[in-house]
Amino acid sequence: MVVLAQQTTIGGIVIDEKTGRPLSQVSVSVGRISVVTNEDGAFTLKLAEMPRNLTVSHLGYKSREVTLEAGKTESLKIRLQPTVIHLREVVVRTGNPRELVDIAIKKIPDNYSRQPELLKAFYRETAMKRKHFIYVAEGVEDMYKTSYTRGIGRDRVAIIKGRRLLSQKQGDTLGLKVIGGPVLPVQLDVVKNYELLLNPEELDAYSYSWGTPEFINDRMQMVVLIEPKYKKDWALYHGKLYIDNERLAFTRVELSLDMSDKEKATRTMLVRKPIGVRFKPRELTCVVDYRYADGVTRISYLRNTFRFNCDWKKRLFSTSFTATCEMAVTDRQTENVHPIASRNSFDSRDSYYDKVEYFLDPEYWSNYNIIEPSESLDKAIRKLVSTYQRN
Repeated sequence: MVVLAQQTTIGGIVIDEKTGRPLSQVSVSVGRISVVTNEDGAFTLKLAEMPRNLTVSHLGYKSREVTLEAGKTESLKIRLQPTVIHLREVVVRTGNPRELVDIAIKKIPDNYSRQPELLKAFYRETAMKRKHFIYVAEGVEDMYKTSYTRGIGRDRVAIIKGRRLLSQKQGDTLGLKVIGGPVLPVQLDVVKNYELLLNPEELDAYSYSWGTPEFINDRMQMVVLIEPKYKKDWALYHGKLYIDNERLAFTRVELSLDMSDKEKATRTMLVRKPIGVRFKPRELTCVVDYRYADGVTRISYLRNTFRFNCDWKKRLFSTSFTATCEMAVTDRQTENVHPIASRNSFDSRDSYYDKVEYFLDPEYWSNYNIIEPSESLDKAIRKLVSTYQRN
């Protein structure tokens, strides 16, 4: 646990310079410490000392260095300028884009960490019934990752601090578990977990085409689009692979589960359900971001969204649910790193709900860096807390 003796708090919102629209999932960092903005574009960064500046970056926007002034750090309004790609900047790729993917795979040992690292991360999972939050759980976790020359077999996650809220209304609770949890940053690290996508058998099942190039952190990214080509016994994905034009490193992966076969999609999304409930999958999307720093590319952000309907045999209408898991790496340790013992790690078969405590303390997170709750989520949390206190 890292305890800050003296804390500096930096906060504000990030908006589009032209439209004024708040920007979510924007990376805000000072050195190795970082957070991302929430759905309202808001962020809070907690540091041991006052920095001179911070770096703000987002897909499709010019990165920005913001100079900080003492006493003016808690209501910042940071405007990002959309990136305009000029024709002279576009690198025209010809041939099969699959070849670029294969090259990027071969360069993984050069582009990603070759030593064990311990990453500090903030994790949140929520569930909504129609448009109302019925469940919130969040926590700070340690994530041990071995070298990217190895698989994910020894990668572990340990919960440092966590809390949960569940609706007390009868009928809101759904005894249904979807795949997810704090181990998602291990399982969905596409670059490291070859079994998910970047292996010959899986890659051969897709067709490839060029997408429109984008900028990430002011660096040109080639975009490869993938679509299912052959049928497999399991559901495949539609996706975008962002590859740095110079380093040839994967910097962002966007995947959307193919829903053409509902039975296959259900097997991917569902672990178990109550008897008598019919599960109808609607969407499974995943975004994984990687950040380049100190000569190494590392996983930095992940968001996984499930949408599905459930109906009961005796009910006329089905009910829509949305479950979201979100993780942001906030710090890292690269020296004197030790594996997380199995007895202390979170298992994919565990329920996060059972591993953390109910919370009421508004100062719960203290000095930890977190993804600030959006205004709607903050209201939902207050409502769930007040309902719990009345019962």
